[in-house]
Amino acid sequence: MIETSARVVSADKGTILIQPTSQSGCGGCQSRSVCGVSGLGKYFSGNRQPIAVQCDSSVQSGDELQLILNEADLLKAGLLAYLLPCVTTLIGAGLASGWGNVAAVVGAVAGFGAGFGLARVSGWVPRMEARKVSVPRGSSPL
Repeated sequence: MIETSARVVSADKGTILIQPTSQSGCGGCQSRSVCGVSGLGKYFSGNRQPIAVQCDSSVQSGDELQLILNEADLLKAGLLAYLLPCVTTLIGAGLASGWGNVAAVVGAVAGFGAGFGLARVSGWVPRMEARKVSVPRGSSPL
């Protein structure tokens, strides 16, 4: 299981908007002042947008959640989003290559479009589970 913490920005009828609260790996170490990669992490991490997630439990704005994603779902999503269009691109180029180079390029573009379309039409989305983090009485969540 892949887990991360997030804070609820808003909640409305089973759909919540969350924003990740955990610091990314880049920029979290002691050598961040001299690391060039850390600078890139600072540049890209400042513009995080809230993510919409389905949630059955009753949560309110400001609640802390633990988001859980199964590794198999992540692998399946990666294969569907990246491998399927690549394979259909090669198939399209291979099928059209008998008519020349220009036809192979057109076949590759058509194959990519078909693979992307198939991935999109499948409608499969990885299931993410959200659990409310219990906070001991008298303390506030970070």
